[in-house]
Amino acid sequence: MKSLRSLLAVVLISLTTVAVAQMDAQKSVAQSDAEKSFDKLKTLAGTWQGPITVDPAREDVKPGTLGQITMRVTSRGNALVHEMQEAGTPLDATKYDHPVTMFYLDSDRLTLVHYCDAGNRPRMAGNLSPDGKKVEFDFVDLSGGNEYGHMYHAVFTFVDANHHIEDWTYMMPGDKPMHAHMDLQRAN
Repeated sequence: MKSLRSLLAVVLISLTTVAVAQMDAQKSVAQSDAEKSFDKLKTLAGTWQGPITVDPAREDVKPGTLGQITMRVTSRGNALVHEMQEAGTPLDATKYDHPVTMFYLDSDRLTLVHYCDAGNRPRMAGNLSPDGKKVEFDFVDLSGGNEYGHMYHAVFTFVDANHHIEDWTYMMPGDKPMHAHMDLQRAN
């Protein structure tokens, strides 16, 4: 009887090992579009700097203003943190803009939540372009107030390992879009 239990335990462990190996093999073969998009974004981990242009022009963003973007993978690879600020300014959120954006997979959808200096949190869903050179995010919904407007759209364009472009569209009150363009080079 003891040998039968031992044999049964060995068979169950073997079957479990085979099942887990098959699941891992299926995951690597059948990666979803959302997973591909997220993996592509995670290659941007690091610090980036480059000029910011805003259309329509604003007094608080002078021509030649340098933006600094810091991106890091966190939560055992399950989230990507994106921090935006003007280059050379201290990390003092009481005096300077410092929005934070989180990227993560939500089931079969790549999701972005932008923690905005306007006090709200727009959520967007992203898709990788067929050529794999862009991840584009479209507005889904908004948490928090909309008195000052909200972030509405974002596009990440991959030029090469040390160069990418970010285009962000902010919807001002009255549904007037404001576009920010950042041409970023890897700083580290």
